[in-house]
This record gives sequence, C-alpha cells and structure tokens, in this order.
Amino acid sequence: MKTDLGHLPQAKQRELRHVADVLYEEFEAATRSSTKDAARRGRIYKIVLFGSYARGGWVDERNVGKGYQSDYDILVVVNSKAFTDVPRYWLAAEDRLTFDKKVKTPVEIIVHTLDEVNTQLKQGNYFFKDIREQGIALYEFEGTKGSGNRKHKLAEPGHLSAEEAYEMSKRYFESGFPSAQNFLTLSGDAVERKMHNEAAFLLHQATEHTYRTILLTLTLYSPAQHNIGKLRGLSESLDRRLVEAWPRGRKPYDRYFQLLRRAYVEARYSPHYEIAREELDWLAERIAHLHDLVETICKERLDTLAAERG
Repeated sequence: MKTDLGHLPQAKQRELRHVADVLYEEFEAATRSSTKDAARRGRIYKIVLFGSYARGGWVDERNVGKGYQSDYDILVVVNSKAFTDVPRYWLAAEDRLTFDKKVKTPVEIIVHTLDEVNTQLKQGNYFFKDIREQGIALYEFEGTKGSGNRKHKLAEPGHLSAEEAYEMSKRYFESGFPSAQNFLTLSGDAVERKMHNEAAFLLHQATEHTYRTILLTLTLYSPAQHNIGKLRGLSESLDRRLVEAWPRGRKPYDRYFQLLRRAYVEARYSPHYEIAREELDWLAERIAHLHDLVETICKERLDTLAAERG
C-alpha cells in the first residue's frame, strides 16, 4: 500500500499526520481504560486515507464563497470485531477531531476488522479494491510493510464478472430506491397531519436509504450506520453532482441539515426536539432533488455495467 502524501499540500500532509495520531491516541486511551484484558489487546493494523484526497480531485471551496469542502475519508483496520464499536472506542476520537483547531478539514472514519476487509477484497468488492489500489497508509502496525509479517497484509482482490457486478448493483438499486421514495411519501403524509417529529424521522430515513442506494449500486458497500453526514460524505466523494442537493456555507441551510441528522434519535426520543413546517418543507424539497440525482447516477452506472456484459 502507498504511503506517500506528496501530491497534497504540506498543510494537508501535516493535518493528516495529526489526524492519524489522534485516532491512535484515543483508541489507545479507550482500550487502556478498560478493565477487561481482551479490550487491552486491541490493536490498530492500519489507518488508511482513501477517497478524493488519496486519488486526487479533492475540493476546498471555503475561500470562494461556495462552502463545499471534501472530507478526509479514513479507513481504520483493527484486529477484532469488538473494536469496530464506534460509540465505545471511536466517539472520543471523532469528537476530538471535530473540535481540534489543528484539523481544518472534516474527517469521516469507517472501522473494520482485517478479516472483514480481506473477505470483501476476495469477493471482488469495488469499494475495498479501490482502497487497496488507491489508498494511502497513514499508519501501519509493525510487520505489515514490505516483506514483513504477511499475517497483517491486505488480501489479493478477487474478480467479479460483468454479469455478477450488474446483477448485484441492479438488485441493490431496485430494492433501495423505492424504499427511499416510500419514506419521502410517508413524510409528506405526516406533515399534513402535523406530526412534525415523525415527519423529520421519515425524512431522515428517506435520506439514509437514498445514500445507501447509491453507495451499494456504485460500490457494493455501505457502512452499517445511520449517520447521514458520513453517508453523504462517502456518496459525494463518488460523484460530485450530489453536492447540488445540499447548499453549503449559509447557516440556515447547515442548521436544517443538522436538524435532519439529529432526527434519527431525537425526533423519536427527545422532548426538546422541535422542527417547523417550513424547515420540513425545505428538507423535503432538497431530498426530492437528491433522489433525482441518485436515480440518474445509478441508472448511468447500471447502463455502463450492462454494456460491459456484452
């Protein structure tokens, strides 16, 4: 795996090294504080930069009034499934990176075991194949480099036939996209009944399912989580047309998206969560536009895969 960050500006290189240090330090703190011996044996095998900052083509428009900024996409590879538990082992790191003044770029992490990554590689999963080919290791456990301990190496990727790839992507699109549309329709019904919190939750689900649809259709992978901010970042790194769905750089719009992000938990359980009709209407309009973009992009992908079948 590559380790050179030379294609990035020096400031970005320093920032990414700091990000890797924070992830390592906070994971060490989380495992050391446990009273269980098994937790203390937690280990990070790799911290890998992937996505637009790894392959090139990242965007940072904060200084030109548009507000859009590509995320740092980070894969953390650990030695046991227990350590993929984000709230228990990674929430402190995520919080620290959010408020750390040395980190000017949003950071989105996904965590998998080495076995999970290698299983996906052997199955020919596009998402992990791209990480293996284009990713840049910010940290590797001793023995994973060069001719060292092969136990910690990434597997050689398998190959999906054109027919297999088409059928899998088609199945994901045909099951995921209608579900996303149904949630949007149901949210409209809830709005008309003045069930605002329920409508917010349904809009969250419409958004989550839309992003899962494009991730699965294009890469055959979606992380097992409900954080639509993270799903949005991963999706936008695949196709920048998706950025159109959410205007950036204006506080009301940023706040509306945060209301939507919070709705998964708070709209159901918090007595303090409130959302107005005009906010729901704006969100529904943006999600409908997101649906249109995703439908176009997914159908383009399916047409390409169909052509590759011959």
